Order: sequence, then C-alpha cells, then structure tokens
Amino acid sequence: MEVQDWVESSIRAFFCLTGITGNFWLGLRSLPKSRSQLRTGDILFLNLAVSNLITNCLVDLPDTLTQFVNGWFMSKNYCGVLQFSSEVSETCSIFSTMFISMYWHQKLVGSLRRGGAPVQMDNLRLVGVLLAASWSVALMFSIPHFFITEHNGNESLEVCEERFPTYAEKRTFDGLYLILANAVPIVGITYASVQIVLVLLQSQKRVMDHSKGATKSRVVNNSTDPQQKTQGRPNPSSGNQVRAAKSVVAVATIFIICWFSHLVLRIYSSFRNSILAVKLTNFMGATYTCFVPYVYLHGVKKLNCSCC
Repeated sequence: MEVQDWVESSIRAFFCLTGITGNFWLGLRSLPKSRSQLRTGDILFLNLAVSNLITNCLVDLPDTLTQFVNGWFMSKNYCGVLQFSSEVSETCSIFSTMFISMYWHQKLVGSLRRGGAPVQMDNLRLVGVLLAASWSVALMFSIPHFFITEHNGNESLEVCEERFPTYAEKRTFDGLYLILANAVPIVGITYASVQIVLVLLQSQKRVMDHSKGATKSRVVNNSTDPQQKTQGRPNPSSGNQVRAAKSVVAVATIFIICWFSHLVLRIYSSFRNSILAVKLTNFMGATYTCFVPYVYLHGVKKLNCSCC
C-alpha cells in the first residue's frame, strides 16, 4: 500500500480500537452488581454502549479491514449487513443520547431544586418503554436496507449503493428518517442541554448570592444559630449531579457538531456518489462513538479500573 493508504488505515484502526475499548468499558462499568442496584442511568449508558458497539464491530471494523481483506467485506452480500448495522446503530445511539440528556436534566433539577427528590425517568418501566420504542423505530428504518442495498459492481470504488424502486419512494423514506430519527432527537438533545446550562448558571448565581449574604450576616450579627448556618446548604449529591450534567452538555456539543457534518455529507452523497463523502461520513460517525464513552465515564467518575 502507498503511504496515504497506510495513514488512512492507521486512523481507521485507531478510531475502531478506541471506540470498541471505550464502549465496552462503558457497558461493563454500567452493569449493576445486583438487580436491586439497577438504575436508569446505568440502563441508558448500557444501551448507548451496545448501540455504539454495533457500529464499532460491524461497520468500523470491516471498514478498517477493507484495506487488507478485499472481497466479502465489500461484496454484495455484506452491503445489506453494513447498511443495516449502520442505520440501526446510528438511530439507537441518537435516541440514547437524547434520553441521557433528558434524564440528567431531570436529575440535576431534582438535586438542586427539590433536594434530590425522585424524577419521572427514575421509573424503570417508563425507560424500558422508551428504549423499546427507539429500537422499534431503528429497526423500521434499518430492515429495508437488506432489500434496497447492493454493491455498485465496481470493486475499485468500494461503495454500497441504495436502489429504491422509484425516486419518490426514496424521497419519502429519507424524509421520514430525517424527521423521526434525526430532527426529533436533535430537538430533544438541544432543549435538554440548554436547560442544563440554564440550571447550572442559576445554581451558580444562587450560590454566589448566598455566599455574599452569609458573609454580610456574619459580619453584622456574628450569628451562631445552627439553623441559619445550614439554611440553603445544597444536597450532598448535587456535586455528582452537576459533574454528570456537565459531561452531558459536553457530549451534546460533540454530538451536534458530528451530527451536522454527518447530515450534510449524507445529503450530499444521496445526490452524488462520492468515495470521499462516504469516507468522511464514516469518519464523523466513528469520531462520536470513539470519544463519547470516555466523556460519560469521566462524568460519572467511572473512568478507572476499579469494578468495586
């Protein structure tokens, strides 16, 4: 292979290995020790890890091996598997990110404003219904790829093409997928992230005002009333909630940047077959699945080797 091919293969291999390691670790650290310790956050992180691992193992890994193993990985038989895995993984990952953003927004508000009171998404049955619905939507848009995807016949291009019976059906399919599996989750992620930022800013302002008020009170009255000392003291778990919420905002920022670039490239490649557009689309998807698990692990203080 030429130097350019080796560089491209090395980058692919790095993203693939890092993504598999990070998502496997996120899933492993999210497994509860017992059924009684099952929590919404762990379920959502585990679902995200499984969704991303589908991309890592069935899309990124074959894409990495393409430079070394020509044939079955880019054959007509595998094109359907490749497109199906990519779509179902991408859709479930998007919905998982939305649910995680919504959940940690609720937990942050519950911790800072209601003293750590239970939130709506602490209901495991509700979360199970939401995840089942997201997988149903993902399968609905992914299964058709087994019937409309095929290799373009030119082994030098290494591109899987989608051939709809009519152009109108293609427009309808793409439009529904864009609205239900992209636009709706993006609105949810953006809204939850903005609300998290607003809650954090309001909380910081209240803490600063309380500190100034407490300082003035001590100077004027030199109060020793225990009740006054403890008034306004935040819930002990609020620090962990804030840390996790900040990681959610960081992930949402990465996601929106990657998603926007991915969407533009997807739209472009739907009008014109381009090897570069396909490779860049895969690169943006690999970027998200590669770095996101480490951000979440850092946010919930599980980025270590301790399983205790």
